Amino acid sequence: MIDLNFPKYNFRFKNSQNKIAVFDELRKKFIILTPEEWVRQHCVQFLIKEREFPKSLINVEKQLKLGKLIKRYDAVVYNSDGSIHLIVECKAPHIKITQNVFDQIAQYNMTLNADYLMVTNGLLHYYCKMDYEAGEYQFLPEIPAYKQA
Repeated sequence: MIDLNFPKYNFRFKNSQNKIAVFDELRKKFIILTPEEWVRQHCVQFLIKEREFPKSLINVEKQLKLGKLIKRYDAVVYNSDGSIHLIVECKAPHIKITQNVFDQIAQYNMTLNADYLMVTNGLLHYYCKMDYEAGEYQFLPEIPAYKQA
């Protein structure tokens, strides 16, 4: 896998059915290593180690019902009260971050109502803070670190 624009992290790997798998410490199992999974694993470690979010508040790869559609979000970080602090949308490094990617996370956020959004392909990262009263969002240089309430 290629180097990403994240700090270097140590991962556990194994060969599974002639494919490389990476250990996901949140799901507590090995996951087949795809380019998108490589980005997701780095992003989760970034949130835990650099932004200091507790593992217990992070959820990955869960189903989300959008009207009649069933989608899967890449990662969500909860606030201690159960509301959603951050939605993360991960793409493989070769995928360009386009308006369609922002539309996808915005669609998820219509249901989840997160405080922050993060979109990354592992090379480029975009962070937004939502302002629901004004009906807009503001791009940020980084995602704020975890603060205990």
